Amino acid sequence: MHFFHLSDLHIGKQLYGYSLLEDQEWILTEIYELIREKRPDGVLIAGDVYDKSVPAAEAVTVFDRFLTKVSQLEPKIPVLIISGNHDSPERLAFGAKILSRQQIYVAGTCPQIPEDHLKKVTFQDEWGETEVWMLPFVKPGYVRKLMEESKKETDREDGAGEQRDRDGETEIKVKNGWEEIRRDYNEAVKFLLEREQVDTEKRNILISHQFYTAGGETPKTSDSETISVGGLDQVDISCLAPFSYVALGHIHRPQSMGRESIRYCGSMLKYSLSEWEQEKSVTEVILEAPGQEPVIQLHPLHPLREICVIRGRLEEILEANKDSICEDYVSIVLTDEEELYQPKEQLERIFTHILEVRTERNRKLVQEWEDGQAEDTQTDPKLVFEQFFSQIQGRKLQEEEAAVLEEVFAKIREEEG
Repeated sequence: MHFFHLSDLHIGKQLYGYSLLEDQEWILTEIYELIREKRPDGVLIAGDVYDKSVPAAEAVTVFDRFLTKVSQLEPKIPVLIISGNHDSPERLAFGAKILSRQQIYVAGTCPQIPEDHLKKVTFQDEWGETEVWMLPFVKPGYVRKLMEESKKETDREDGAGEQRDRDGETEIKVKNGWEEIRRDYNEAVKFLLEREQVDTEKRNILISHQFYTAGGETPKTSDSETISVGGLDQVDISCLAPFSYVALGHIHRPQSMGRESIRYCGSMLKYSLSEWEQEKSVTEVILEAPGQEPVIQLHPLHPLREICVIRGRLEEILEANKDSICEDYVSIVLTDEEELYQPKEQLERIFTHILEVRTERNRKLVQEWEDGQAEDTQTDPKLVFEQFFSQIQGRKLQEEEAAVLEEVFAKIREEEG
């Protein structure tokens, strides 16, 4: 089987107030062209299709155009989509039965009643069947009742409990010290996978959107991801043993966990400054005979606008870019020691998408000022402020500024007195 692995599209996301819809449509067009050229057997999208649970109409339109183009390719290329933690499971799965007629399969919610099971799509090639299992983003609360029902059923089958009716309610009394069900992410994912009784004689692929760890080793993250405090959302990869390849979403930096075939493909665009040096790509996977390791190839993506960090003196930056207009998303770090006149306004003449302008000099001087304060016995708040202003701005207060400062402190003294 030959397929593309995508995740974390985050359609509708903004970066420092800039809408990324144009950038996202650009990169989805490039991905479509790759699909049209390579003709994979399937496209797996591992969650976070949208950036918000209630996406804007424009975001839905962008994804609709992408799916429509892919669905019109002949022969048909199935697209398998699961929900991520940013998606609304119900909204994402709207019209799923109709979409499946076009071989677009959507799994929005995980099983919640005994009759429910993970959605599965079967592919056939010269080596036999490959079953692709779709596990949407799971929180322990989603499957709590299902886990409790399963526990009760196990108790009945094992003779571990006594059943009796009280006022129409059924109570289970456990005799053998059955451990209370752990309602954490690891147990929830493990429970859902084990109840499917995956046939390991076949090749199996899992699409999942969780925070997976490998024996305590955590994936490398970026500032654009949402991670639970205290590691409560961690899932160990030990539960993924039955699968020949695991197509993961949730982490924006491309990487494998534990083994090469358990892989985060990463986001299609850089969604934070912390990602500015990362290379984004489409992950292409070829899964051949059972027992063979998959062949993984990365196809670099070329964004409409890059994210970059520019560091240097204001004059040097302006001179180096004076002959062109830069439309990339830029963070500019100024290293000038002297006071600058309207630096952002000067930079905006050249850089059309400035994310931030900051100086390294200020942080250095603040530290020097704080170090000096440790030895300074000055306690007059007005004089302390004047010293601070002089250190940071490299000049004394002007007459008008000093007058305003005096008014402020006079009002403070009046209120305190």
